Parts: sequence; C-alpha cells; structure tokens
Amino acid sequence: MIKAFAKNLRQDQTDAEKLLWRHIRSRRFAAMKFRRQQPVGRFIPDFISFEARIIVELDGGHHAQMEKRDHQRDKWFEEQGFQVLRFWNNEVLTNTEKVLEIIREKLENVSIYSGVSSPKEKPGTGGTERAKTF
Repeated sequence: MIKAFAKNLRQDQTDAEKLLWRHIRSRRFAAMKFRRQQPVGRFIPDFISFEARIIVELDGGHHAQMEKRDHQRDKWFEEQGFQVLRFWNNEVLTNTEKVLEIIREKLENVSIYSGVSSPKEKPGTGGTERAKTF
C-alpha cells in the first residue's frame, strides 16, 4: 500500500520537486545517490540519500499548519540516524542555486566509511533544520 502511494507521489510531483530532482538525480549532485519518494518506515520523504543519511523535504504553504506533524515525523527520521533539511517550495523555485549550495554544504559535513555515514559535527548537533536561503 505505501509503495503504491510512493509511486503515485513520484508521478505527481510539484514543480519544485521536479526542478530539484533534475539537479540531484543519478549522482549528478556531489556524486551522491538520492532517491525520491522512497518509503522509510511509515513515512515517504521527498528526497533521501541513504549513503549520506540526509533527507530533503520540500514544503508548500499547507505545511505551515502541519508544523506539529512535521516535527514528529522529523524526530522519527532523526532517531533512525537521518538529518532532515526543509525548504519551502518557493525557495527552490526562486533560488535554486542557494538551495543546492545548502544541500552541498550538508553533504560535505558527512564522511562515508564503508557505506556507513558519520557526521563530522558533534553528536546531537544534526537533526532537522529549516534551511534559510534568503
């Protein structure tokens, strides 16, 4: 059921998701593999790099009313060892290069050792952040 829903999400992407996906798919971005709308537990993040343990979420205006749900979801991802970056759709559409720069900086803070990612920053300093592009 969740796999079918994820497939529908991939087929019905927002303009912001389409734009970002063009930049980060097929190891085009920082030689890192990203997947889109990939089920993880009971959730489906917009974009995920299992190698870097990073999730990128793009939020539309409706997410302003869903802050508590998003916080609980992000907390679950963090408990699974992922760092979550959140951007507003309009940030991706109007300032794509800055969004990519922020994602690249986060990827540079991650070292890959034998398929296991390890943040270079102190434990507990990762987590979710609403990335500021402006």
